[in-house]
Amino acid sequence: MHRYNKPFKLFGLFLTGSVLACSGSGEEYIQVPEGDYVLGQEGHPLNPRRTVHLEAFRLCSHEVTNAEFLEFVEATGYVTTAEELGNAMNFRVGLGEYEWFEDSTANWRHPFGTKAAGIEGKENHPVTCISILDALAYCQWKKVRLPSLDEWEAACRSGDTSRYFWGTDPGLVETYGNIWINPDHRDTPVHDPHLFTCAVKQYAPNPWGFYDMYGNVFEFCSGLPPYLEGQAQLAAARGGSWWCSKNSCNYFNSADIGRVNRYASFPNHGFRTVLP
Repeated sequence: MHRYNKPFKLFGLFLTGSVLACSGSGEEYIQVPEGDYVLGQEGHPLNPRRTVHLEAFRLCSHEVTNAEFLEFVEATGYVTTAEELGNAMNFRVGLGEYEWFEDSTANWRHPFGTKAAGIEGKENHPVTCISILDALAYCQWKKVRLPSLDEWEAACRSGDTSRYFWGTDPGLVETYGNIWINPDHRDTPVHDPHLFTCAVKQYAPNPWGFYDMYGNVFEFCSGLPPYLEGQAQLAAARGGSWWCSKNSCNYFNSADIGRVNRYASFPNHGFRTVLP
């Protein structure tokens, strides 16, 4: 197998058109209208409150799934960063907060290593254990692109300016996102119907019809916040994940911006796409 390494290119900016567009493989794209959007949060070090103007764009209603990524791999023979470098970071119940371990056997087919179950039966779960380089390669092949940080946030907020797209009450997050509901990561005394990832579109969408903007997996975005510009080794991701709890991480909101090495692969990182 060979890495799919045609040079990346920037696709044309935005198209206007129908509110909902469907691609041939069934992904649903929802148009976010052109306009001025209030983004960020007062006092946030990476994402201060500001108003930005965005052109119209069409964002997929859900995260890219294992089935969709498999189609890409089968068509191109692409080898992911984790498969090539054997550097995936992994997780098991029992680790302390923010503890991960390197697992050379983990990759997008086996996000928790070859000793654990793979993605069979999880075709509609978001693809994980990929780096942003893998996400960009998929986008090039699919002729789509990653959302910018501002585009992702505008779609997530759906017109709201609070920390969450429903307001300020963090207790509602479990209605809209798959997160870690146990007190910590050392044990699971509370039954969690989706301990790790779940199929896309299992939780309620935001007011504009986007699913899993909070939880399930962190979503890679293009670019970096101004504070981090020039740090080419970093990639930005938003929305929190199944691993994030109210006691640690807590990134399932509209303001926070996660950072990870561009070559890193975790079982709680994925992405969604924009039609050019």
